[in-house]
Amino acid sequence: MGTREKLVERFKKQPKDFTWDELVRLFSALGFELGNKGKTSGSRVIFTKGDNSYIAHKSHPGSIVKGYVMKQVLEYLSKLDLLK
Repeated sequence: MGTREKLVERFKKQPKDFTWDELVRLFSALGFELGNKGKTSGSRVIFTKGDNSYIAHKSHPGSIVKGYVMKQVLEYLSKLDLLK
């Protein structure tokens, strides 16, 4: 099992210690590009892949992704059928 597969499997388990860096790596491994919404974006970032995009807020003050964000991302990526 490669690094990508391990990361996807870890994410699917919805761990409580999943970090922002891991989330960025996950989206990148699934073919998304990271961007921001301009100078006034604050902590908002956008992940884009073709016509699909997902906007998220960077975790702060810590780097652990909130549980509700994990669930939303899981629903989004499952809907796109990318978590195989």
